Amino acid sequence: MKIRNILLLFVLVSFFACKPELDDFTTSNGEADFTKYVAIGNSLTAGYTDGDLFKSGQENSYPSMLAYQFEAAGGGEFKQPMMLDEFGFGKRLLLDVSKPGPVAAGGTPDPGNGASIADQGPFNNMGVPGAKSFHLLAPNYGIDLENGNPYFYRFASSPGATVLEDAAAQDATFFSCWIGANDVLTYAIAGGAADSVTDIGTFSYAVDLILQTMTTNDAKGVVANIPEITSIPYFTFMNTQLPYNYLVLTEQAQVDALNGAYAPLNQAIIASGSNDTLSFALGQNAFVIVDKSLTWGMRQMDEDDLFLLTLPTDSIQNHGYGSQVAIPDSYVLTSNEQAEIHVAVTDYNIVLKNLANTYGLAFADMHAKLAEASTTGIEWDGITFTSTFIYGNAFSLDGVHMTGQGYALATNFFIDAINTKYNAQIKFVNPNLYPGLYYYQ
Repeated sequence: MKIRNILLLFVLVSFFACKPELDDFTTSNGEADFTKYVAIGNSLTAGYTDGDLFKSGQENSYPSMLAYQFEAAGGGEFKQPMMLDEFGFGKRLLLDVSKPGPVAAGGTPDPGNGASIADQGPFNNMGVPGAKSFHLLAPNYGIDLENGNPYFYRFASSPGATVLEDAAAQDATFFSCWIGANDVLTYAIAGGAADSVTDIGTFSYAVDLILQTMTTNDAKGVVANIPEITSIPYFTFMNTQLPYNYLVLTEQAQVDALNGAYAPLNQAIIASGSNDTLSFALGQNAFVIVDKSLTWGMRQMDEDDLFLLTLPTDSIQNHGYGSQVAIPDSYVLTSNEQAEIHVAVTDYNIVLKNLANTYGLAFADMHAKLAEASTTGIEWDGITFTSTFIYGNAFSLDGVHMTGQGYALATNFFIDAINTKYNAQIKFVNPNLYPGLYYYQ
């Protein structure tokens, strides 16, 4: 097995094609002090990509890129809790170009990836995959490998330590905070079948305490908000491949069998006072899905429902999913669930913006930027970034996290916000210098 980078040739091309005015750019920290930079957040901060946390992904995390740019403006050492190899916890994905699509990377992860490295700390990158806002305040969050968060367990200063305590103990002069996505994401990627959306009171309290704690010693920093979760490939790609009404019936016998099978359910639906019955005809029909919001538990899809990236299409083709058997809600995000998520994201982002203003911090509007990527696309240094799965450059093979190039783009949004707020001059990074997707060979 070999891991190759699809996008390596851009480096030389961009170097010779562009004429960077290096001599005209004077780096300056402005009103900020980058001597001690600490990043706090979740998987997006840790450098998680392609379904796992592994060494090169961490090297291409946005905090690592920021720290490198800060060096020219007085920034100091930036230490990350590095994994030992390219396989992380064994969940990494690579691109099979013959499909094209993601496949398991294989390989045997180093057992040491799950071991505590607390004695090597403290660590400037406090990004913890899986963390919600309030998890950063939770004692024992990394208590052990089985009962705590396995990523925080690796570098927690002690079993009972909180992420926030370990971050604050470093007396940062500057920090970044990108937290909140998991407060809706874990619910969304489960199709609303598991977990729940964090209530706005809990979210507000957690973020307020995080920012209050990190600014105790007059540290400056930058806060990022949350993208619209349902605009990322995990929720959009499958619907471009399999429309909601692509249950194609070519024989009348199939139609009669399905209408007959659902007749008792339809009678119960009508008896309950609803006309939302299930019906089938020759040609295209909407798939049948589980909808736990309905008393009778299922219905046919409408165009606003979203299939998830994990949808088992072989079960649709070979095992009657969507026709004889309702597709489980863990593979579908209904329009009502999307609305719930949208309200939460909107409310969270209001809180994040207001608290950034309250504490005098820079604010990176990732929601607006990634909305732009999902509609018109964003061009930076010759690369066009969109939210298209596999071909859009921004998102990795898990459909949720970014590629190295995507994190470089996000880094530039952070830098733009920092420069604007603190009258600094930090140079942008060139996304061409970072990896896109890796393929399996």
